[in-house]
Amino acid sequence: MNLHGRTVLVTGSTGGLGREFVSQSLARGARLVYAAARRDHDWNDDRVVPLHLEVTDPASVASAAAAAGDVDVLVNNAGITGAASLLHSPMEEIRRTFETNVFAPIELVRAFAPAVARAGGGAVVDVHSVLSWLATPGAYSPSKAALWGVTNALRLELAAQGTQVLGAHLAYTDTPMIAHLDVPKSDAAIVIGRILDALEAGEDEAIADEVTAGFRSVLGIATTGRLPSRTA
Repeated sequence: MNLHGRTVLVTGSTGGLGREFVSQSLARGARLVYAAARRDHDWNDDRVVPLHLEVTDPASVASAAAAAGDVDVLVNNAGITGAASLLHSPMEEIRRTFETNVFAPIELVRAFAPAVARAGGGAVVDVHSVLSWLATPGAYSPSKAALWGVTNALRLELAAQGTQVLGAHLAYTDTPMIAHLDVPKSDAAIVIGRILDALEAGEDEAIADEVTAGFRSVLGIATTGRLPSRTA
């Protein structure tokens, strides 16, 4: 998957990671980037097409798919930190976390899979977290664990149409969403660069920083969602 000449759609494009996905896709030669988000943003680049999208609204997703029928690469970047406690947060907040972080990416892949197939297979990038593998209180880490499973299952389902499905894992990254946290953070530009490197290398998984690499090495299990090959 070479991004040169490709058409990319990035959800959550106005956030810290989203802006890097947009700018770095263009730097790698993308022909056009649909910058999908709930709020307006002036990109000052004719190659960027702002697209209003509420990822949890099926009608909004359908409208976006109709407007962007030439997408080669779908980047499911939008997400929320969500409910702080599974025991005490309102159930509405917990459901909203899973709607945004799990069900919305499924809805988007279902909506854009035909366009990606027409583009010769294309690719889907799902942004996970190191917390896909490390439980913490609240709804965020279980939602990312669920998205990891969804990505692995979609990889198997989309294989027949030749679509690459990349799961991207990362730890704390320096973005406005976690600016209030006093923790070590990776540079967003480096993180997105590594994800796009993995995409262009045809990988199933992107390990975007050293913290995530450490946790991944401890797991010692297959995480790509591919079934083991049979031997005689």
